[in-house]
Amino acid sequence: MITTFLKKILRRPKAPAGSMQMRILQAGQHPLSPDTISRCALKVTQALQAGGFKAYIVGGAVRDLLLGRSPKDFDVATDATPEQVRRLIRRSRVIGRRFQIVHAMCQEEIVEVTTFRGSADRESESQVTDEHGRLTRDNVFGSMEEDAARRDFTVNALYYDPSRNELFDYFNGVRDIQARKLAMIGPPAVRYREDPVRMLRAVRFAAKLGFELDSEARQPIQELADLLLNVPESRLFDEMLKMLLSGHSVACLQQLRAEGLHHDLLPLLDWILDQPQGERFVTQALQNTDQRIMEDKSVSPGFLFACLLWHPVLDAWKRRQDAGEKPMPALFEAMTDVLETQRKKLAIPRRYDAIMKEIWGLQPRFVQRSGQRPYRLLEHPRFRAAYDFMFLRAQSGELDLAIGTWWTDFQTAAPEDRESMLVQDEQPKRTRRRRRR
Repeated sequence: MITTFLKKILRRPKAPAGSMQMRILQAGQHPLSPDTISRCALKVTQALQAGGFKAYIVGGAVRDLLLGRSPKDFDVATDATPEQVRRLIRRSRVIGRRFQIVHAMCQEEIVEVTTFRGSADRESESQVTDEHGRLTRDNVFGSMEEDAARRDFTVNALYYDPSRNELFDYFNGVRDIQARKLAMIGPPAVRYREDPVRMLRAVRFAAKLGFELDSEARQPIQELADLLLNVPESRLFDEMLKMLLSGHSVACLQQLRAEGLHHDLLPLLDWILDQPQGERFVTQALQNTDQRIMEDKSVSPGFLFACLLWHPVLDAWKRRQDAGEKPMPALFEAMTDVLETQRKKLAIPRRYDAIMKEIWGLQPRFVQRSGQRPYRLLEHPRFRAAYDFMFLRAQSGELDLAIGTWWTDFQTAAPEDRESMLVQDEQPKRTRRRRRR
């Protein structure tokens, strides 16, 4: 049905990507309806419109509905200022420094309300760029047309008015959705310089939506990739996390590597994916993560980064042992080496260090299945995460699958059955010193 609706309105001549040719699609010309909008988003638009302001469902929610998907969340764009929104929406708060927005809350749902942004060409003290062309402060409000022009991709410059059931399409975004194409609004090089994170967003959207990145949008990426070095570390990490938690993390990392953007984020990715065992392990970990997200289960960022960096740790650990270091000190030194190397690029917040190190540090204990050691490991607070990690190693062929199966059975076995499951220590027993007489 959605395809039929879209085909009705896609018989006009194709316009160049990024050129503004606004069309208003009436009911019957598009497949959207107020019933497809969340109750909270409807309440927000109705309250703003009742207050005399314009208000539209905008961006990704509209795009996803046109694709027949259920939006993860709903955003609203309006000509009301943040303070005006705050006065009209009782349960709301103003957040943000670079560009203020409002969070409107309805029970557990949060709707993000953004005031229309002004044109990037306006001269204003509120809009400041650095020497690379990156916007460092941007508090310019403007019209709906200017707001559409400020958005990054044509498929995100779509505005839906649920009260009138009208869809506003400024840059042939509906056409690009039908063509499954991701095109940039305006000159891509300029838009990437304004905000280099748009290159990462291009990768994420193309992978997540299964769209082809437009050739004009792709062309400047490798040349401008170094601009990511000027982006605050927190923003880079947030964008990387969005990729990993998108439900399409495997496709995102593949696209990231194909565009050459991983060098400034995960410099070890080439090394990991170029060895069969490392590729199997990381792919399996990301596929499991995607599956958990699809099932609406929780995912630990610390666990994910432990998976991504494990094989470099494993390699550094082996090299240190080959040089004569004892196993456990060598492992902890290897962890530190890899984390410091990674921190020179994408700085993983240190709050995740303890999680990663505990998961890695428990791995040697899984081969010890005799005496009291398995019982002590079961009681460790990080056992479950370390077990899941170990089982991934077994699935990828790095560890004997029998060990993974044994631990699966041991942790679920009745206490009285566990003792019979213990195996003789694989490690040779140390020769006890004779007591002095």
